Amino acid sequence: MSVTRRTVLTGALLATEMTAAWAAPARNLTGSARSIIDEMVRQYGFQGVVVIGRDGLPRFSHAVGSADIERQIAVAVETPFGIASISKRLTAVAVMRLVERGRLALDQPITAYLPDYRPDTGARVTLRHLLSNSSGVPNLFRTALRADRSLMATEMSAREAIRRFASGDLAFEPGTRFDYTPTNWFIVLGIIEAVTGTPFAQAMRALVIEPLELVATTLDPSPRTAKSYRSVSPSIEWLDSRPAYRAASGGYFSTARDLLRFAHRVYDTGFLSRASRLALTRLEVASDSYALGGRIRQVPVEGTTVAAAWETGNLAGYRSVLGHRLDGQGEVVILNNTAMLQRTMDEFAEALLRLG
Repeated sequence: MSVTRRTVLTGALLATEMTAAWAAPARNLTGSARSIIDEMVRQYGFQGVVVIGRDGLPRFSHAVGSADIERQIAVAVETPFGIASISKRLTAVAVMRLVERGRLALDQPITAYLPDYRPDTGARVTLRHLLSNSSGVPNLFRTALRADRSLMATEMSAREAIRRFASGDLAFEPGTRFDYTPTNWFIVLGIIEAVTGTPFAQAMRALVIEPLELVATTLDPSPRTAKSYRSVSPSIEWLDSRPAYRAASGGYFSTARDLLRFAHRVYDTGFLSRASRLALTRLEVASDSYALGGRIRQVPVEGTTVAAAWETGNLAGYRSVLGHRLDGQGEVVILNNTAMLQRTMDEFAEALLRLG
């Protein structure tokens, strides 16, 4: 069955089916979770990994489907997937660590860190605007890509990418609108490189990857990484190049267990200061429930709502969700490689998070 055919059912039907599975009496965590996953496989052909956890430790893990259809390699719980825009939250955590060290300040303008950025707009756009996708910086990368698809595989320095794609006239007054554009993150990457004096990948290893012991989180796919698919039958792989300057917005690969550990350590422990945790979870753009590098989602649980840090990823055939209850009562990671609808993934994650 093709990916397109699997996604024709409505979100409302999915929510009804998931709620019924969750509410079934006398179900333990494993039984309830398996019922939801079985329905996802039946209705949508889901393949990938699901992990439900608490305190950074998995309470339920399940893998289904193929990591590599042609070679008949099954998905395993430890299979890495592209996590796409969940990379933004990793980047935001790196920024907050630099804020804690006095190297960055959220309300300083671009020109404080990139003095060669155009002064008329650079003095009005702050790091906070960039991290909340509310800067007004235009997406000239999209325009250039339409004219030349080879840009997807063209390497250039962060400085050059910022000059070419993220230095146009502002599309709107900073802080007044939401625009989910990668060019915000080209500039964030450039700022991190400028203040640390190291390449972005090296800075991220020092600030986030190694301190949090994210042993499978990397900018380079491994031989075990799940392939990304447009279609399962027939099998059509969905390739996507990742120049280094795109790394901050969507370049990372990771595993469900690494992401579980990341969420717990960032939101529940003293890895970051209380002020940094509040900054990461305070809404900056209410219309889109967006904070810094990710959203805050209100999840219905037992007649009330619980705030959850909610990161999603959507790139080529990879789809991902990382949901972490901010009351510390559970977290869920879902990784998929067959281009499921993101709305479907979110509803799937909500139903599973209620079980945690």
